[in-house]
Amino acid sequence: MNSISVEAVYQKNDRVNERLHTLIRSLDRGEIDRIPEDGKWTIANIVEHIAIVDTSMTRVCAKLLRKAEGDSKPGDGCITSSDVFAEKTVEIANLKMEAPDMVQPSGERSIEESLELINGNRQRLEELKPSFEKFDSNEYRFPHPFLGDLSAGEWLMLIGGHKARHIKQIERQVGRK
Repeated sequence: MNSISVEAVYQKNDRVNERLHTLIRSLDRGEIDRIPEDGKWTIANIVEHIAIVDTSMTRVCAKLLRKAEGDSKPGDGCITSSDVFAEKTVEIANLKMEAPDMVQPSGERSIEESLELINGNRQRLEELKPSFEKFDSNEYRFPHPFLGDLSAGEWLMLIGGHKARHIKQIERQVGRK
């Protein structure tokens, strides 16, 4: 088991979020809309996917925290992640994965709209921060399609991890790494 403060997770997620925004601001429209050689997602599609996933993960966090609050399960300001969570996140870090249909980008949202949605999700997470600090974010769980049953705290950590994964994808796509 690994333990980290809620504040530290928020700080990490903020740094990853800023990295994404800085990277996107550094790109021109041609880079953002270019279809890659593999014919898959443009950078605009990747950012739309991130926004969709952020929305889902934020909702899951809120739902699990409401359960903890409803049951008056006090927390200690820390998030405890399981060894299985740590192992599986390392295991999938370099795997090419196919996103489930429900989080596939439609291509109908502009990159600006996607970034706005990401910012809105960030604001909703900020509103959840007092609940993460006050209530137990480790007890209640919701299934992830690849990682199994995750706690609200693990979902919160995954938000930053998911973004970081796609930042690397974008950097590879534009030849920066």
